[in-house]
Amino acid sequence: MNITEITRLTKIAQKHVTDIVNLAIEHDSKKRMLVIFDTDTDLSTILSGAYKQAFVDATFIDFNAVEKEVVLDAFAGLAEQDLVVLVQSGDFRLNEFRIRLHLFERGIKVIDHRHLARNDESAHETYIEALSYDPEWYRGVGHAIKDKLAKTERLEIFCGEQKLIVEGGLEQPKPNLGDYRELKNVGGTFPIGEVFTEAKDLVKVNGSLMIYAFADVNFNIEMREPFRIDITDGLVTGWGENTPQAFVDVIEKIKTNERAIMREIGFGMNRAITRENYLKDITAFERILGLHVSLGEKHTVYKKEGIRAKKTRYHVDLFLDVTEVLADEGVLFKAGEYKI
Repeated sequence: MNITEITRLTKIAQKHVTDIVNLAIEHDSKKRMLVIFDTDTDLSTILSGAYKQAFVDATFIDFNAVEKEVVLDAFAGLAEQDLVVLVQSGDFRLNEFRIRLHLFERGIKVIDHRHLARNDESAHETYIEALSYDPEWYRGVGHAIKDKLAKTERLEIFCGEQKLIVEGGLEQPKPNLGDYRELKNVGGTFPIGEVFTEAKDLVKVNGSLMIYAFADVNFNIEMREPFRIDITDGLVTGWGENTPQAFVDVIEKIKTNERAIMREIGFGMNRAITRENYLKDITAFERILGLHVSLGEKHTVYKKEGIRAKKTRYHVDLFLDVTEVLADEGVLFKAGEYKI
């Protein structure tokens, strides 16, 4: 990427990271701000440059230019309500030190941009635009979706002629909306934009879905022509003739260790991420406006009888070619829009 393009994207990113810090995180400018970054990729260079331009009083440490002890000492000097920003082409390693969890335990706020190297140049502008923070959209519409799902007993997901029915109610929905006012930990992985839940009773999930994308074994996105999968009592029991072998391989891999069971039901809200302009990293891509579900027993947010969280291995995201969603017969999502 040439310097002109990096400069242009850095300017856009500067506005978005400023809004994240001030509006989402609600950082007190009297508190300290520490940015740990690398410049291994153009995207990490753009983001770290944006933070440098927006927050000139912050402390910046190039992770690759110092010994790990320097980073640890910097963390040790922080106090509750200080802010740490992580700009990572991969995932910073400090031996067994789990950075974000450690900081949260100390009451420190965290903004985490990770696995940036998974997004190639074609996805850089999409990633940056996906950082845009609209409080009215996320805190208004997002909480309305959460409140609606919390009361829903029957969810119907339509993918054209195919329909999946979830009966017996949904688990308490969890928001990833950049609203931390009532949460213990402030911050998380960005981009944001999702409300997720799952069936209270995993076997009360039946029907068929159309899938246009799924995560491969390297956490990358496989974009395909929509194909059908069939679910009976929560388990994948069949698929259409045009189902790619790569997906069948994923199912077989799951079944070597556990069940190909549907767990997470995610309602993505990030309007910058689309099927045409998508992110290559699955963690960020799942914020896409629309629905996704997960296969495999791993979903540590909700405890289910008979599933031992420490023994689970697979959480494979599938993205639905959804046309409409009914929550207790009321339209929740239709033609690419939430009806709240």
